[in-house]
Amino acid sequence: MKTLRLTSLASLVLASTMLVPAGAVTFAQTSCNTAGQDMHTAGSDTKAATKHTAHAVKHTTKKGYHKTKSGTAKVADKTKEGTVVAADKTKETTVKAFDKTKEGTEKVLAPKKEKTTVAKDKVKEKKMAAKDDASVEKQKVKDGTTPQ
Repeated sequence: MKTLRLTSLASLVLASTMLVPAGAVTFAQTSCNTAGQDMHTAGSDTKAATKHTAHAVKHTTKKGYHKTKSGTAKVADKTKEGTVVAADKTKETTVKAFDKTKEGTEKVLAPKKEKTTVAKDKVKEKKMAAKDDASVEKQKVKDGTTPQ
């Protein structure tokens, strides 16, 4: 009985679609656009597209600016850190050269005093190296806490 009703309903729908011509039924279509309405719609679409493009350009420009600013700060920090290391190394080399010259002079003029001078110089160089390492670490900490 159910299949008979379903079959009858299907036949009725099929018959009604064949009887009514396709052009006679229109479903809320807006086929009455005028040239002015078309121009207005095109203008609105262009305006929306322009806004979207401008937003994307603004966003990308800001992002690039912030990345450049951040990168510049990192480079400046690394340069500062490198300058501290270079100054420390230069100072160490200068002191070592002075100590070697002094030791060479003492070796010739006062050979007994040279061994104690060498020992004192080694202790002094180790202290200086430790102080320089602390200075570099302090600079790294300072660079890490500097607001960008």
